Amino acid sequence: MSRSPRIVLFHATPVAMEPIKASMARLWPEAEAVNLLDDGLTIDRAREGDELSEILIERFVDLGRYACRAGADGILVTCSAFGPAIDRMIETLPVPVLKPNEAMFRAAIRQGKRIGMLATFAPSVPTMEAEFAEFAAQAGADSKLDTIVVPDAIDILRKGDAETHNRLVGDMAPGLADRDAIMLAHFSTSRAAEKVRAAVSVPVFTAPDAAVTRMRELVAG
Repeated sequence: MSRSPRIVLFHATPVAMEPIKASMARLWPEAEAVNLLDDGLTIDRAREGDELSEILIERFVDLGRYACRAGADGILVTCSAFGPAIDRMIETLPVPVLKPNEAMFRAAIRQGKRIGMLATFAPSVPTMEAEFAEFAAQAGADSKLDTIVVPDAIDILRKGDAETHNRLVGDMAPGLADRDAIMLAHFSTSRAAEKVRAAVSVPVFTAPDAAVTRMRELVAG
């Protein structure tokens, strides 16, 4: 590829943007990272409950089509609440599309059978748990996932208080201290990694670094 690869970072909430920006700058600085944000997606996703409507799925995929027209060499989705919509994008679009947690899931599964996950956006949990089970089956592993949703943390972060968000997530980590590994469910939650690692002695995985590394493999080889 003669020019720098253009990677569209597809966001459904602004709080996911800074963590992946930092990972891209550190792990793949030669790539051209372009942000595409529709924060209305998260608002409407929360109203729909467990199942995504066809309307919301197609709206999501339409933004992927826009990203391709804008010259994307790859699309990295940073919101974990849209699994079926991302599957449709993978089937529909001509460029690599990466689910936000795929690489993190695979890394955690390699750690053992009992995996914990700290989440802050409850509507994303059913999709993420289903994806985790799918990846575990593909790996031939019988890993099981237990999730704790941290109340209020995401709303506090959206108001700009990252310190309190991180403390709340860290305070819940001991509830998963006996697992083989702990995952921080969302790109936004990765801010709390230091607090979580201080509270437990098991490996703690975050999505942004793993996702950037995997996207680089898909696009650049």
